[in-house]
Amino acid sequence: MLFNSFEFLALFLPAVLAGFILLARLRQQRLAALWVTAASLFFYGWWNPSYVPLLLGSMLFNYALGGYLLRKPSRTALILGIAANLLLLGYYKYLGFAVGVADQAFGLDWAIPNVILPLAISFFTFQQIAYLVDAHDGAVTEHDFLNYCLFITFFPHLIAGPITHHREMLPQFSDPEVFRPRLENIAVGATLFLIGLFKKIAIADTMGGYARPVYAAAADGVPLTFVESWSGALSYALQIYFDFSGYTDMAIGLGLMFGISLPPNFDSPFKARNIIDFWARWHMTLTRFVTAYIYNPIVVRMTRSRISRGLPLPKRGAMPLGAFIGIVAFPTILAMTVIGAWHGAGWAFVVFGLLHGVYLVINHGWRQIKVRLGWPVYSDNPLAVVGSVALTFVCVVVGLVFFRADDLPAAFNLLAGMAGANGIVLPGRFAQFLTDLGLPTGDLTYFSVAQMLWILGLMAIVWAFPNSQQWLRDYRTALEARPRETWLQSALPVAVWRPNVVVGLALGWVGFFVILRAMSVAPTEFLYFQF
Repeated sequence: MLFNSFEFLALFLPAVLAGFILLARLRQQRLAALWVTAASLFFYGWWNPSYVPLLLGSMLFNYALGGYLLRKPSRTALILGIAANLLLLGYYKYLGFAVGVADQAFGLDWAIPNVILPLAISFFTFQQIAYLVDAHDGAVTEHDFLNYCLFITFFPHLIAGPITHHREMLPQFSDPEVFRPRLENIAVGATLFLIGLFKKIAIADTMGGYARPVYAAAADGVPLTFVESWSGALSYALQIYFDFSGYTDMAIGLGLMFGISLPPNFDSPFKARNIIDFWARWHMTLTRFVTAYIYNPIVVRMTRSRISRGLPLPKRGAMPLGAFIGIVAFPTILAMTVIGAWHGAGWAFVVFGLLHGVYLVINHGWRQIKVRLGWPVYSDNPLAVVGSVALTFVCVVVGLVFFRADDLPAAFNLLAGMAGANGIVLPGRFAQFLTDLGLPTGDLTYFSVAQMLWILGLMAIVWAFPNSQQWLRDYRTALEARPRETWLQSALPVAVWRPNVVVGLALGWVGFFVILRAMSVAPTEFLYFQF
């Protein structure tokens, strides 16, 4: 069931919220938790009821194993539990890809199995692995089965995140002062939900319409021009930005309606000044998980290895090349490769992860050089800020080409066009100017002036305007959110949300428009549903 579908907006959400409010007013917290859990399982089963037993079986297995690890920590049991989760994920998500690779490499003539990927398997697998690791380490303080089921299945985050952690969710479900509806939370949550719905329907879906034919042409081997290639790449970058941002707003808003704060997951990543900052802003909970459970353990092991061999630990700003490769470069590239592969089974996703791993290593290396030379890591010079944001943005757009392309040849075809390999062709009104410069001119099949205006307008919004969390900064939104103040908010008081008649009327009109549109057209999936 999609957040932007008629069934969700007109039937599921009103019924579930009404039942929750009724049970909460009757002080029946356990029944309210059971009601939301049952509703979440129904929400999950709406897509394919046959996968509900898979989700339930996964939860029962991990809950039981987590209880065992709490009583008797066992590294062997932990490894077997993690392996079981990864095998389940691997079967559904990577078996077809692995068989295809083996068949191509060795000519085995194997039939590639058609395994349908269950929704959310990547998300609930990571959440449960984290639970097992923390149970083994003694970091789990609550082991209530109903709360555990709600922690995994809570429908606002079930399908596409945020990837929640037990220590931030279970206490909320257990606290009667938190897990109940409040008028302020419902108002703020509904506001966030409508903002996210507007981003999805009015912006992301529109930009998807511009990006789709360009990527299809790249997959067909069409030689795309410079303008067509960049317009397609930028259109997709803006599509996934507003699609994922919209989903995150809707998820956090839905959680608030039930009194639950979900962790922040999106913080204006296109404003990032470097790739390190980008991954601290984009899919923040995935970055948090990979850092805590993959990157940090490898760094600790590498550090212990240096100590056992009698090697000195590197000092800040004076890290030898060997230590840099072992303690920074290797775990960074490995962690980012995992992130790439987590998103999908295909070489393009692997290259996406590797590319960002290289980006991050270069970023860390450049910081090392700055520290050695005594330069500030960050500069407040406006030109330096604009330049660093622009460079980071270009790097991200290039990476997203691999993320979106059907395969590696399609990605390289589009990148060739972005590099100008097929000519720099602009619309006819610029033809004479190009002719004077000796450049080719002609018609553009995959570009329009309307598309250019959309791109320019949205880039202005992305870089100049506050995001949803910043606009609602004076009210409870995401868990422990600390929104940065923007220059626009310091200059214009209207850039901060205030519950008044004008704002209410404006949001009412926006809500009426997006809900009416959502109910009148076939809903499109959020991009992260496929991961």
